[in-house]
Amino acid sequence: MPPPRGGSMAPMKSGTGARVIAVAGNMGAGKSSLVEWLRQQYGMTPFFEPNDDNPYLEDFYRDMPRWATSSQMWFLTRRFRIHREIAESAARAAPEHSSGELRRAFWVQDRTIYEDAEVFAAHLHERGFIDARDWQTYQDLYHALCEVLRPPDLMIYLRCPPPALARRIRRRGRAYEQKLPRTYLAALERLYEAWFARYHASPTLVLETDRLEYVEHLFDRLELVQAIERHVGLRPAGSGRAQP
Repeated sequence: MPPPRGGSMAPMKSGTGARVIAVAGNMGAGKSSLVEWLRQQYGMTPFFEPNDDNPYLEDFYRDMPRWATSSQMWFLTRRFRIHREIAESAARAAPEHSSGELRRAFWVQDRTIYEDAEVFAAHLHERGFIDARDWQTYQDLYHALCEVLRPPDLMIYLRCPPPALARRIRRRGRAYEQKLPRTYLAALERLYEAWFARYHASPTLVLETDRLEYVEHLFDRLELVQAIERHVGLRPAGSGRAQP
């Protein structure tokens, strides 16, 4: 049976182990902002998306057919290393005690290996930029890597319509993103929704970020705090209330 979603999701069970939270969503949905906010609000250890490290990225945006496979293989292997590093760090973490109460460690990840393969690489394959032979090799590697990965304890999915995504992408000003057509964002959104509908590896929480401006507006930050605390059972760092 798939895990419950959204407002119907039960809180994560308490225990002594460290927890891993993943943040998923399209380009411009607000993943990095949310990861940074969770770091500040709850003292989580962040792992950000490695976009700036990809040596193929600018070439890829100039010539997708030529560089699609190379760029996606780089993302797949780098993302796998991030997943493993998080899992190993979580396994080594010992629970702390504050005021006699248990306090667990939390890690938060900006984008996951699942999105790389089932959204971005899948789109490039649909467009014909990754041919059938390379796609089969990519899929074989992806499934082999997933067999040894620990899924996150909670997947937060940021849902945002393409018009809002396009506005945010223009506002953040990354040069290689500015010429992306809205049809590209819409295609990614379709694949994101399809992937999320079949994702059952962990409990999930959906945030509609077209109306949540959690960085700029106090009201929406409070709304987000309430959602996180209700679904995950966390308390803000320094609040004087122990985490479960």
